[in-house]
Amino acid sequence: MQIDNTLTLSQLKPKLERLFQLSEQKILAIEENWEPKLGTPVFTIDGQYTTRGWTEWTQGFQFGSALLQYDVTDDTRFLKIGQQQTVDKMATHVSHVGVHDHGFNNISTYGNLHRLILEGRIPDDGWQKDFCELAIKASAAVQASRWTTIHNGSGFIYSFNGPHSLFSDTIRSLRVLAAGHKLGHVLMGEGDQEISLLTRLLQHSQTTADYNVYYGEGRDAYDIRGRVVHESVFNTNDGNYRCPSTQQGYSPFSTWTRGLAWIITGYAEQLEFFAAQVDNSALSNGGYHSSFVPNEVTQPLRSQVENQTPKRADKLSEFDSTDEIVAHMVKAALATADFYIHNSAANGIPYWDTGAPGLIQLGNYLDQPADPYNKYEPVDSSAAAIAAQGFIRLGRYFESRGTEDTAGLGSKYFQAGLTIADTLLSAPYLSESPDHQGLILHSVYHRPNGWDHVPDGQSIPCGESSMWGDYHARELGTLLWRLLEGKSYLTFF
Repeated sequence: MQIDNTLTLSQLKPKLERLFQLSEQKILAIEENWEPKLGTPVFTIDGQYTTRGWTEWTQGFQFGSALLQYDVTDDTRFLKIGQQQTVDKMATHVSHVGVHDHGFNNISTYGNLHRLILEGRIPDDGWQKDFCELAIKASAAVQASRWTTIHNGSGFIYSFNGPHSLFSDTIRSLRVLAAGHKLGHVLMGEGDQEISLLTRLLQHSQTTADYNVYYGEGRDAYDIRGRVVHESVFNTNDGNYRCPSTQQGYSPFSTWTRGLAWIITGYAEQLEFFAAQVDNSALSNGGYHSSFVPNEVTQPLRSQVENQTPKRADKLSEFDSTDEIVAHMVKAALATADFYIHNSAANGIPYWDTGAPGLIQLGNYLDQPADPYNKYEPVDSSAAAIAAQGFIRLGRYFESRGTEDTAGLGSKYFQAGLTIADTLLSAPYLSESPDHQGLILHSVYHRPNGWDHVPDGQSIPCGESSMWGDYHARELGTLLWRLLEGKSYLTFF
């Protein structure tokens, strides 16, 4: 990837305006034409959204898109769509015990509504804030209950594949645990045991960093710094790690680039969360910042961490500072961000998997702009949309650290985010046809399963959109628009 260090936010303003002009058309087209009885719109075929039964993980992106459209434009038509559809259709996602996607579905809907209320953008109306907070609390508890304990006493939130399966995707779903914890909520277990959402967030985060991200430290023959595995498999009888795996990538020893993007942005958001909520010295000697950990859950949290992690220094009371708590997040974020830069095409768009076998046919493909119409391997614009936001957030995070070294990192990653955004908001990625319901073209869902549409005259999937790709393009656009307009910074919390 060739980072454009001259690019500025102001230069992107016309493209951001065009993004949300087109976004309006796309949201209304889906709202007017989609039959709810079909399920949830997932990805397009010949420009029209279709569904795909696997898990219902995209409905929050559908209605959350309307809320983001309102956020940028103040057009109340989209607020009404987001509010009504959240009330009518999202309750089952709050109580869904079979998925790891709560941070996707419910933060995109209840979370966006809650944020807009707290910002004073929409009135509380006496019920809406409590309604959203209850949904976030319940969703966080359900997500945290999908728990597998591993050999060292720590653990992870397991994927829909079952208790053996740790997905990289879930790192971004941790934001529902963070939001629920900030609201003072806990998961209640057997015998009225209070289980801290914060503890499970940190343990899942550490486990993901340990097993799903590689650091070039000789872990196996394919240990390249920043490489990400989609899935790690554990023996649920003794909690031992067994092997890397993948569901949507080419192999366990290559990197599925959307999984890479989830890692970059998931850790970037958690770093922002901890930086915003905790003073650097607040956790020294077991002390807790009152605004971060409410007094009534401080002792249960401390004792639970101590009881659950006997073989690792994961006790919050053993950390000297917040920086120590998030050290694994920083390490993972730096490694994966650098890997993305080194393994994406010149314009910042990655191909769907770094080990895809047809890439060798493309020659020096990393030194050229990505070609979504090539004959051998598809690109994944949705990975770029997700990662771009992560780069912007990482850039701001490191710039705020206040040292010369971190300021350099901050500028590097921020400009990388702008470079990717500049590409996505232009042809051939921005979908300008009124007959195409998608917003960002050339997204890929599940290449190994062959689910993606291959147009006539093409040999690979191209020209189609996904609900998560479109949502994350809007979320990226909202983040950049707020920065450009000097408005409050966009966070999930």
